[in-house]
Amino acid sequence: MTKTLNQPLGGNTMPRFGGPATMMRLPAAPSAAGLDACFLGIPMDIGTSNRAGTRLGPRQIRDESRMIRPYNMATGAAPFEALQVADIGDVPINTFDLKKSVEIIASHYREVLSHGVIPLTLGGDHTLTWPILRAIKERHGPVALIHVDAHSDTNEDMFGETVAHGCPFRRAWEEGCLINDKVFQIGLRGTGYSREEFEWGRKQGWTCIQAEECWHKSLTPLMAEIRAKIGDAPVYLSYDIDSLDPAFAPGTGTVEVGGLTTMQGLEIIRGTAGLNLVGGDLVEVSPPYDPAGNTAVIAANFLFEMLCALPGVPRGR
Repeated sequence: MTKTLNQPLGGNTMPRFGGPATMMRLPAAPSAAGLDACFLGIPMDIGTSNRAGTRLGPRQIRDESRMIRPYNMATGAAPFEALQVADIGDVPINTFDLKKSVEIIASHYREVLSHGVIPLTLGGDHTLTWPILRAIKERHGPVALIHVDAHSDTNEDMFGETVAHGCPFRRAWEEGCLINDKVFQIGLRGTGYSREEFEWGRKQGWTCIQAEECWHKSLTPLMAEIRAKIGDAPVYLSYDIDSLDPAFAPGTGTVEVGGLTTMQGLEIIRGTAGLNLVGGDLVEVSPPYDPAGNTAVIAANFLFEMLCALPGVPRGR
């Protein structure tokens, strides 16, 4: 029997400002059972170090996703023709305890991943990527990582705490979640406390690409190099919206000038097509700092692009 695949609610069926408050107005599902890919949110900002507000990110990303149509005109990708996709809601974090929230997230993703689904996460501060990678490792083993961000997020600690949004990739490395020669950090920039700010990752064998190396050029060739180096290894994509210049995405907590453009962001995400993507996230959207909603619009579209890049999605115009 042919399986009926979920479709986003169309704008000619229900006005864009109506319908369900889900990602792309997809059907909601109580769990990941029976799905190929899913969207889920982690409404959390208790790991932030400057501006708060990312607890509101998943809700506004969903709201601003209402304009996205199911066919990608640029790449020819048609994810809803091949994958069963739904929005499975939010992780019930403990908003008064970051350390407990890490454990809650890891446990939640173990259950999600037990269904063989590819999770795409709406964030939420970047602390959340560490427990997701912990669960991913238990399912897939250590993974390659494409991490797009203004910051390396490899601090040993912040205010003496080892759990914070500036530390997730140091913690993931300590737990053996990453394949060191297949870790790529793109868009690093800004000021630091010492010359060694971005050197820790390089000492582990990671490729750390500073934003200045990306200025005024297409990143399509870079992504071809990254695909060749990753090969068929399982790979996780973590996209911090502050990788973009604040001219494009002011609604985030730790803005840095001189960032990537939205076009370069699209090139990076589209450049992951063909890789063995096992999950991805879009984090650090803070709606209070962008009343126009542009940051969440970009985030929603980037998450759709991640869906379009997943294995099994037909592509090509």
